[in-house]
Amino acid sequence: MRKTYFAFSILLIAVMSALAFSQTATRPNVLLILSDDHSAAHVGAYGNIDVKTPNLDAFAKEGMLFKRAYVAAPQCVPSRAALMTGRSPIAVQMTRFSAPLSEEYKTWLELLRASGYFAGVAGRLYHLDGSANQPPETKVVFDRYNLRTFERRLDFVRTAAGQTHISAITQYREFLELVPRGKPFALQLCFSDPHRAYDKNAIAEPHDPNKIKLPAHYPDTPGVRADFANYYDEISRFDGNFRQVLDELQKRGLADNTLVVFMGDNGAAQFRGKGTLYEYGLNVPMLVRWPGKIKAGSATTELISGEDLAPTFLEVCGQKPLKEMTGRSFLKLLRGEAHTGRDYVFAERGAHGSGLPTGTTPFDLGRVIIGKRYKLIYTALWQLPYQPVDFAAQPFWKELQQMHVDGKLSPLVSRLYFSPTRPMFELFDLETDPNEFNNLIGSKEQENLERELKARLQEWMILERDFVPLPVPPSQ
Repeated sequence: MRKTYFAFSILLIAVMSALAFSQTATRPNVLLILSDDHSAAHVGAYGNIDVKTPNLDAFAKEGMLFKRAYVAAPQCVPSRAALMTGRSPIAVQMTRFSAPLSEEYKTWLELLRASGYFAGVAGRLYHLDGSANQPPETKVVFDRYNLRTFERRLDFVRTAAGQTHISAITQYREFLELVPRGKPFALQLCFSDPHRAYDKNAIAEPHDPNKIKLPAHYPDTPGVRADFANYYDEISRFDGNFRQVLDELQKRGLADNTLVVFMGDNGAAQFRGKGTLYEYGLNVPMLVRWPGKIKAGSATTELISGEDLAPTFLEVCGQKPLKEMTGRSFLKLLRGEAHTGRDYVFAERGAHGSGLPTGTTPFDLGRVIIGKRYKLIYTALWQLPYQPVDFAAQPFWKELQQMHVDGKLSPLVSRLYFSPTRPMFELFDLETDPNEFNNLIGSKEQENLERELKARLQEWMILERDFVPLPVPPSQ
């Protein structure tokens, strides 16, 4: 009897082990590749004929292109917090640039790790263990309360230094070498391109400043053109590194069982881009390839939030998203099945950098609601003028400042960048006014729409426990 029971137990263990191995072997790997400060308009697959992105364009033909993917903030720290947690930066207390992500807020990487994945981050700083540029007083607090947590949350934590585009590739290969046999992996791989400062020798054949088309909201000066061409050069360098990442998967026989997502972490550090709630600040490129699951060459105009990636990755890997995640899985959309999409996405703009809110620091507070056609921007600190993020010290910007003083700029450019104050509310029809030039606030025809969007934004802010004053004031 004992021998029979023992034999049955061994058989049961063997069957369970085989099933567990089978589930592990068939669960897909997940690779999230992030470029840094990259707007959707600046990839060839999105209709840009000037920027050289042959590898991203080819990748788009192998999977799905998302035309309306929006990050949860136009800045790296809060945006990446939302990508990691599936929640808004406000909800996870990551609106301050130097904040560490508390261990109470679980990330998709550590949740997959708990289910058997080998999980890690590599490349450019992932920004969720506090700022890399901290004064001694802050470092003491971080050490005293053990606030840097990612080393113990994940299997692999690396940050690139020096030539970060090279270091990221090296760390990526190191990660793949360390993945235990039979284990699926999950990795967020971060690149610094095209973050400022721009490398004037980024590629062998740089873009010609005189042959590229400037966006409609750009002032046209030689300095602006040269800077924009340098930005395109860094995108092209990223494009070449992206090819290396894909080739490594292919070489190791991992490509067919790996969900690869490419995304910009926030918009370009350019005019009305990074640090703003306009389209160039929030609408980022997002391309997804999953062999055998996604229709090659497909595209969607469904609204996607940065919060949606974490729950999607979890469902892809057979796990239920946490109930506190406000992001929505778009797994069905990837598979071409009936999908209940979003009516709106929301985003927040908080302080940028760790400096004091002086005239030289681009301090701002704002919120936005974006629908299928209309968007409403709420600028809480409307009394402050527009402040460029990451390029206020550039010669081309200083030249524009002087041109404004001398009355040499067009009325449009002067209004967009040099008005002493800004509107508290802006309402745009993205269908008829994609450049966001015509503010419809106060229009009799859009009165009901304005009221509806403010009410929806207010609801979101209340549910997120937002600290910014609500956009709908109490009745007098």
